[in-house]
Amino acid sequence: MPSSRSALPLLLVAAAGVAGCAREGELVLGEAVGITAVRSVCPAVGIPAHTGDITLFRPGGQRTASDIDVTAVITNVRPACNDQGEQVYTEASFDVLARRLDTRGARRVELPYFVTVLRGGSAIVSKRVGTVVVDFGDGQERASATARAAAFVNRAEATLPAEIREQITRRRRPGDPDAALDPLADPAVRAAVQSATFELLVGFQLTPEQLAYNVTR
Repeated sequence: MPSSRSALPLLLVAAAGVAGCAREGELVLGEAVGITAVRSVCPAVGIPAHTGDITLFRPGGQRTASDIDVTAVITNVRPACNDQGEQVYTEASFDVLARRLDTRGARRVELPYFVTVLRGGSAIVSKRVGTVVVDFGDGQERASATARAAAFVNRAEATLPAEIREQITRRRRPGDPDAALDPLADPAVRAAVQSATFELLVGFQLTPEQLAYNVTR
């Protein structure tokens, strides 16, 4: 699976006004050094690079625009998370918008998609493959469908150790030796944050040829 370009697990924003907006259970990182990052045990949700669209070609045709049969794209990804239990449940619903070139007759197209839980930006925790069905009516060029992806993440694994939390959130005063240093610059802190960071990724389950087409077009 290609590397992810989904939203960063740590949402870096200007310090002003953010600390008061964090929900209970979320960690505000580095508040005293002028940068905040709201971090939750809920995984970030995104689409890995080059997997958000798929192109099907007519059987026996070449991989040219004139031989395209069906194209589809994943859009409008809507995450939801229940972080109340020991197993954090995250769900993402999304729309698939499809278009076909030959509009004669009714047609059903089945498109495979994957849902993967990624830890630390590279370690695959789990992966499942599903199918979204798009139905075209006779004479219909465009059609859409909705699908869902869901997974559980262990709360303990997505929670920073207490000593790391203290190191990040410790209030630093002017004149302190590390007052102007970003605590995330410490390799140990950065590694702990990365280990506790999970992502829920969804995309089309592409063949090597389909992925190469997306990358090189």
